Amino acid sequence: MGLRTDRTSGAAAAAGRRKRVRGADGVRRLTAAELGGEPGERATLVQFSSAFCAPCRATRRTLAEVARMVPGVAHVEIDAEGRLELVRELGIVKTPTVLVLDADGTVVRRAQGQPRRADVIAALGEAVSGRHGG
Repeated sequence: MGLRTDRTSGAAAAAGRRKRVRGADGVRRLTAAELGGEPGERATLVQFSSAFCAPCRATRRTLAEVARMVPGVAHVEIDAEGRLELVRELGIVKTPTVLVLDADGTVVRRAQGQPRRADVIAALGEAVSGRHGG
């Protein structure tokens, strides 16, 4: 499963414009408070999980391993059931869903289901190099 460029739904984007942090360029950014943990210095792997999700456990292991391998990258896991407002705003419809954030907290890639390690590493490469298209 590949990680795709983020294309937030119109309703989710509108909700983000009303009450969430945006940069001077108008791009939606996730904050440490929203993540419930410290973002990485270079990139952050955000995992939305639920309690009885078997693929979430495997995804947690993969993302934690990649975060340990790449300096400046953090892995943050969010309980989807406990953060329904954020889940709705970001258009999360399935767990696990993984968001790759760049150093500014901008979502540059996302995937539903258990991602392959190679895809996560490739997406991180784009996030830390600034080669993403937004």
